[in-house]
Amino acid sequence: MRVSVVFDTPQVRWTPDDHRHQMEQELAGAEPHEPEMEYQVAGALLERGHDVLLVGVHDDPRVVPDHCAAWKPDVVVNCAESFLGDGALDYVCATLLEACGHHYTGSSPLALQVTRDKAMSKKILAYHGIKVSPFVVYRTREKVTEAPPLTFPLIVKPLAADASAGIAHASVVDDVAALAERVAFVHERFRQPALVEQFISGRELYAGILGNDERLQILPLTELVFDKEKNEPEERIATQAAKWTDAYRKRRGIRTVFARPVSAVARERIEAACRAAGRALWLRDYARVDIRLTDDDEVWVLEANANPFISKGHEMANAAAKIGLSYQDFIEHIVQEALARAERDGTRMRSRMTA
Repeated sequence: MRVSVVFDTPQVRWTPDDHRHQMEQELAGAEPHEPEMEYQVAGALLERGHDVLLVGVHDDPRVVPDHCAAWKPDVVVNCAESFLGDGALDYVCATLLEACGHHYTGSSPLALQVTRDKAMSKKILAYHGIKVSPFVVYRTREKVTEAPPLTFPLIVKPLAADASAGIAHASVVDDVAALAERVAFVHERFRQPALVEQFISGRELYAGILGNDERLQILPLTELVFDKEKNEPEERIATQAAKWTDAYRKRRGIRTVFARPVSAVARERIEAACRAAGRALWLRDYARVDIRLTDDDEVWVLEANANPFISKGHEMANAAAKIGLSYQDFIEHIVQEALARAERDGTRMRSRMTA
């Protein structure tokens, strides 16, 4: 097939050939860092025999419709995580692909926007009977003047950040003064509202979702594990350092591993919550649901990620490998799911038009 891989890039005016050369360099190990996700995805597709066009978007979104109109791909793999360096604009490329009528992988612009707004997604999940932590939102410049109708301890997060940005040990607060200070920090540092949730103590689990509708699979669970002697219960949260800083993780005894066994009851509840969240938030092809599992097997959905990281060696790809999918199989599976979904949706649309 002809497959376009669309992604955000800091490089200005790079052509598809420029990105092809850079991909070859990175995949060959010529760079000191891990190959960029879009290059890993493109490399997997090339190994599967597909023709691949790399379309990097910096500050001119017109490159997406222009290149795709000229090349006429059978499907587009959407690897865009931001636009103009702003993660809140990750829906821009999906919107362009949608507007131009291309088949593309991943969730729709609406799902990307809704899941990024943690308060909106929590309201939707709660409406569908999925357990979410009680919360309030302090809009930008809105000050904390009294205790909210929640039970301390609370955790304070930016409303629409990702990758645990803005989450640190100081995010867990025990009184109004600390709450006011952390909310003000979020407002000043991130220029966005602050989400304040009741803190749920428990295991931090990540459930990858692969597929759609009746083909939906819940991948093996991964878990953020904390050394209990080095981390108090309120410190066992997915801070930015706990997720991304190797030296800190080693010092505090933090690992991301396949989850320790859970009870049959917990397993059933997790799968039910993931399937319900996928339907409620219109997640497509692949996604991730972040969960807190309490000691009494209660399942609380922290958030859903409609656009998770799919590089080799990370949570989603590792979970896919656990069920026998090589990295190439994993990426191919996502592409085939997107095509099958598009075919089913197209058939339904044609049926409605001819009814």
